[in-house]
Amino acid sequence: MSRREEFPVTQWTLVRAAGADANDSARRDALGRLLRRYLPAMEAHLGQKRLPHDRVADLLQGFVSDKIVEQNLLARADRERGRFRTFLLTSLQHYVIDQFRQDSSSRRSPEGGPPASIASGAEPAVMGKPAEAFDIEWARQLLNETLQRMRAHCESTGRHDLWQIFEERVLKATMEGDEPAAYEELAARFKLDTTAQAANLLVTAKRMYARVLRSVIAEYARDEEDVEQEISDLHTILAAVRG
Repeated sequence: MSRREEFPVTQWTLVRAAGADANDSARRDALGRLLRRYLPAMEAHLGQKRLPHDRVADLLQGFVSDKIVEQNLLARADRERGRFRTFLLTSLQHYVIDQFRQDSSSRRSPEGGPPASIASGAEPAVMGKPAEAFDIEWARQLLNETLQRMRAHCESTGRHDLWQIFEERVLKATMEGDEPAAYEELAARFKLDTTAQAANLLVTAKRMYARVLRSVIAEYARDEEDVEQEISDLHTILAAVRG
């Protein structure tokens, strides 16, 4: 399966297909793709609540089986009412609250009761503490997809220099904590006449990264304002992680 098949034209097309009434192969395929994309974020969200690993697995399995499959939760997702990740996280939070209440009433709750963040019944916020792990995983997947597409574009157009300069000056410094490669080194490696040419290539690479990031977000955002908000959220999440 190619990367373009893994990430269809728009996420909301995939959501509509996964929420269709017909129980056909297209629905199952769409649902499978959505789950592969969001299960890591949902697992990270539950993991931060210090639940046992087996309990997290049971809650996720139950949420997928009871809410997403049996009750066709995705049919209620509405692009005009907000972001899909917020809808999904809120639905998961409500499901977990209900499960702990049922456990409590049956005297099967964990010792000391459920974590306070769950017992409170508060709905998760995109940038609030309850959603922190979910958003970090979402940001990681968004960046991974953006970088994969950017690299593929550079390779397909023969612009390996743009990707490698971006990798040496930006990615290794931000993701691995390495010192950025000196412009003198890059100019020598790519047989450039001046260090200014290397700096200009980096500017071009950064602009390409920004375009690709916007295009990835635009596949699921409602409008341009939503794209800007998602980019702002992404920067906020990354700043918090680095801080």
